[in-house]
Amino acid sequence: MDADVTESAGTPGDPGDEGTPGDAAAPDGETRSGSGSGPGPAPEEPPKGGGLDITVRRKRHWLRWTALGASFVVLVAAGVGWWLYKKLDGNIRTDTSAAAELKAYEKERPVSVVHDAENILLIGSDSRAGDNRAYGRDDGGSQRSDTTILLHLAANRKSATAMSIPRDLMVDIPACHKADKTATRAQFAQFNWAFEMGGTACTIRTVEKMTGIRIDHHMVIDFNGFKDMVDAVNGVEICLKEPVDDKDAHLKLTAGRHKLDGEQALGYVRVRKSLGNGSDTDRMDRQQRFLGALVNKVQSNGVLLNPTRLYPVLDAATKALTTDPGLDSLKDLYDLVRGMRDVPTDKVQFLTVPRQPYHLNRNRDELVQPDADKLFKQLRDDKPVAVVPADKLKSDDKNPEATGASGPSPTPTYSGNNAATDLCKQ
Repeated sequence: MDADVTESAGTPGDPGDEGTPGDAAAPDGETRSGSGSGPGPAPEEPPKGGGLDITVRRKRHWLRWTALGASFVVLVAAGVGWWLYKKLDGNIRTDTSAAAELKAYEKERPVSVVHDAENILLIGSDSRAGDNRAYGRDDGGSQRSDTTILLHLAANRKSATAMSIPRDLMVDIPACHKADKTATRAQFAQFNWAFEMGGTACTIRTVEKMTGIRIDHHMVIDFNGFKDMVDAVNGVEICLKEPVDDKDAHLKLTAGRHKLDGEQALGYVRVRKSLGNGSDTDRMDRQQRFLGALVNKVQSNGVLLNPTRLYPVLDAATKALTTDPGLDSLKDLYDLVRGMRDVPTDKVQFLTVPRQPYHLNRNRDELVQPDADKLFKQLRDDKPVAVVPADKLKSDDKNPEATGASGPSPTPTYSGNNAATDLCKQ
């Protein structure tokens, strides 16, 4: 046997049986060393931190970086979310002067009758100051309430009723304070004078005096805010029975179906003499139908559930608003909207306070009694009202005590529409 051949001391299955690279196993179980230098080297111990340990360490290293990355993303998202919240919250302006004025007259104001029902006065300002000067002459910064709507939210949040008040309605306006602190005298005049003379507080007190309904909150919305909200939902579709060309309202459209952007929508709800019969009542009806279509667009397109679509709407809405201290935060507005999000669109109703031409001046309006007082009582007591298109309204429907085949009618019915109405299918 050659000297290069040594007998293996190991047993089959031991690490020593495997030899080293370059060794060859002899037929008799001996190992032939490639170096010819005696016994083969002892098996090497696995290096510290070998294959399994390296894999575990790499996995732990990856998990640590993943956790750090996720934490960073969460922090950034939280930071962006907080920034967006503060931005939207900061958009809202607070009407502290109205709150102070109303507090001074608290003893003469109505008391809420139904707990959890809410009455919010929405005032569309036609101020021509600032960005709104494109819509007319600025008379020293004066403003009038171009559109005023009393929004009643039922205590169970199953319905919402929006009652328009004509700007030319003749009403009793109480003595109010102007912005310069001087006082006005109590007078019988057209409704929008209250806002021009005494601002929001005077308008609220006038509505409360007329209806006996306690106004819980108010919002003042300007022209440009309305335009931006329509643009934020990518326009609203309407149908025109006849063409319109009104330079004052910046509106020129053919008859037929149109998807209005913000500028066109503003002209559509403001135009009076060149569309319809030229009356303010017809204009209010058009405003109500458009607002219903806007509500329907927001709900049907999932805007409220889609953050990327909701943010532009919230940004436009908050920039447009001046509110009382009770609604001057994003949280307050969110709580309000959250309470309304489950109201079916056919239960979001629009109507105008019962009115007719004023007997001394047909260019003004007056309340129709007792219909108006019955409507006010229904809203004050949080009882339901129903609306139907004017051409489908029967004379008996307007009387809450009307008697039909099934006995007394439980719900008074008025001329109006709801948010489920399709403007192109009438």
